[in-house]
Amino acid sequence: MQKLHTPGKLNSVPGYIAFQSRQSILFRLLFCISVCLLLPVALSAQTSTAAQSAQQRTKIILQSSERSRIITKTDVTYLRKPVFKHENAILTCDSAVFYTSKNYFEAYDNVHINQADTINIYSDKLNYDGNAKIAHLTERVRMVDKTSVLTTNVLDYDMVSKVGTYVNGGKIVTKDATITSKNGFYFANSRDAYFRYNAVVVTDQSVIKSDTLRYNTLTNWTYFYGPTNIKEKDGGNLYTENGAYNTNTTYAYFGKKNLYTSGSRSLKGDSLYYDGKAGYGKAVRNIVFQDTTDHMMLRGQLGYYYKNDQRTVVTKNAYLGMGTNDSVLVDNIKQPDSLWLGADTLETQMVLQKSLRLLDGPVIKKDNELGEENREGKASLVRQQENSDAEKYAGRTGKESAVLKKPEEETKPKEKDVPTDSLKKITPQHIDTTVIKPVKQLLPPINLAKKKPGIKDSLPVNPMDTMRTRAIKAFHNVRVYKSNMQAKADSLFYTAADSTLRWYKNPIIWSQSSQQTGDTIYVQLRNKKINSIQILQNAFAVNVEPDTAKFNQVKGKLITGFFKDGKLNSMYVDGNAESVYFTKTDDGKKYDKMNQTISSRIKVIFRDSEIQDVVPIKDVEGATTPVEDLKEDVILTGFIWKPELRPRSKKDIVNFKPPAKPKPAAKSKTKGLPGAIKAKETGLKQLQPKQVPSANAVKKAAVTLLPVVKPVTDSLLKKTDEIKKAADIAAPLVKPVADSVLKKLK
Repeated sequence: MQKLHTPGKLNSVPGYIAFQSRQSILFRLLFCISVCLLLPVALSAQTSTAAQSAQQRTKIILQSSERSRIITKTDVTYLRKPVFKHENAILTCDSAVFYTSKNYFEAYDNVHINQADTINIYSDKLNYDGNAKIAHLTERVRMVDKTSVLTTNVLDYDMVSKVGTYVNGGKIVTKDATITSKNGFYFANSRDAYFRYNAVVVTDQSVIKSDTLRYNTLTNWTYFYGPTNIKEKDGGNLYTENGAYNTNTTYAYFGKKNLYTSGSRSLKGDSLYYDGKAGYGKAVRNIVFQDTTDHMMLRGQLGYYYKNDQRTVVTKNAYLGMGTNDSVLVDNIKQPDSLWLGADTLETQMVLQKSLRLLDGPVIKKDNELGEENREGKASLVRQQENSDAEKYAGRTGKESAVLKKPEEETKPKEKDVPTDSLKKITPQHIDTTVIKPVKQLLPPINLAKKKPGIKDSLPVNPMDTMRTRAIKAFHNVRVYKSNMQAKADSLFYTAADSTLRWYKNPIIWSQSSQQTGDTIYVQLRNKKINSIQILQNAFAVNVEPDTAKFNQVKGKLITGFFKDGKLNSMYVDGNAESVYFTKTDDGKKYDKMNQTISSRIKVIFRDSEIQDVVPIKDVEGATTPVEDLKEDVILTGFIWKPELRPRSKKDIVNFKPPAKPKPAAKSKTKGLPGAIKAKETGLKQLQPKQVPSANAVKKAAVTLLPVVKPVTDSLLKKTDEIKKAADIAAPLVKPVADSVLKKLK
């Protein structure tokens, strides 16, 4: 039998209950004020209704008990296994002390509150005030409804508003999430739970940590109202200060100071939307996607993210920055020289390297430079070393070799290259037994032992099968700016695997005072510096010196250029190569000759961004003309010169606006009269002659203006008659005076 509490230990209980009740109400009011901005209008209306209902006091009814003892002097009843009823709630426990006149009781052990068969609350102790309709539960408190279970050590529950409050730590468990925090509110009617201080939401997909949040156990939506970190199971982390996340559907919206990070990649945006199950995200305004490993940054105003493909697409003022090892002097200080790329649409993706068709560095075979040694002397030795380095590079990586060959060599094999029959009869006396090695040294030994059970045959994994690399695509109005290179095209592709920029559809590239055009252009970086350029089909290069109109031109089927220290150093033109270039006098002050050549190959040497030498190679035809004999400019077929389309700064890669062309001044068709005063001397604008109107136009104008002009002319004629009459009257008076004056003057 359970021992009942003695009256001596309960003399101070009513005062304690009243104090705890007042303290609980005061705390709830303060806490409600602190989070009032988080509560919807519906909940405030609900609280108002609850307050009105609380004013209608009802008595607690003792329905039954196994045993009771009444102290009439103090109006206190001690009960064993009592069953209380208060409005729509049934309250039971192992033992209780009931203060009938005060309309409250204290319950102990196996406390259970059942409200309207929807909410069940369990605890070890309960102080219940029937007037305030507030239950103060302590020790192993558990509140259960249809969607969640709340556990804590101390809980204040309002029976009218159905709001539970804890301040010493609590936990809510639902089907999809577990939420813990220091302070919390739970609204049973709306199924909303508000959490404050060290709030943590744990789901199968993520762990959410926030300072302040709201969670609805019915809809599974979580709302953030302060600094929040969402840690995904795959390692991604999102920081935000305002947003919402559904723990069931994994839909999410984030609207303030958003930052998503995953390994070396990060994404910022004013607004982020994400569907976790579909792996689809959307970013709006001030988007910044960055990868510190690839030294790449992507910006724009509208972006999309596809998690399964690891693909990001950005539009609306989209541009991209790539770090290089080049540097540029700014105020005599070296600054990193990044490559900036802008387009209508930019796309970046991590792809399997084996799925790409990689390019090797361009290689110039020495066989294609016949006769060049005699022309260049020591320069050929430098070229041989360059070829050797290029061949080593080509053999190191890549699947597609851009080896330059002459058309003759592609169709006519050399005699020494023709294969011969290398099979000869081998006689025993010619066999060198020291060369032949046993087969067991060439092949690994075959293990004929039985396989152990549970061990499966497997092939070694090739790292290239799983290796991923970054690929970048740009579509429409592509523009690139770098201090030593600028470009435009319709589309572009780049992959970090071969560090090659590929331009397609009407590409134009500018470098210092040179311009290159063609059907397709490749620019390859080595050690994050521009190393080479290749122009395929309809290749055309133009070079012009500042403040001159002399265009040096070369064209062919293929142009290959090499850079040194960020500047164009040499260029090879192959396949029906043509050139037009100008030479200067010995003092280098003026041009003296124009040279025009046709050959199989042309080699151009640059120095300080100017052409130093042009060397035609094999099947050369040409002519030289003095500059003074040129009657007009010599232009090769396919000549293009578009300096107005060249990006001049980083700003020009987005919303590029070419400089406006000055309007030609209007020329006068009439010659000035002799002795006329010039407009410039007087500061007045010179009047331009008007076109003489036709006779019909004059007649129509006269008919239209006659009603308006006639009254004015009649008035003028009338005044003219009046002036004549006044003159006739004044003449006899004025004439003697005038004669006298004339006399005196004489």
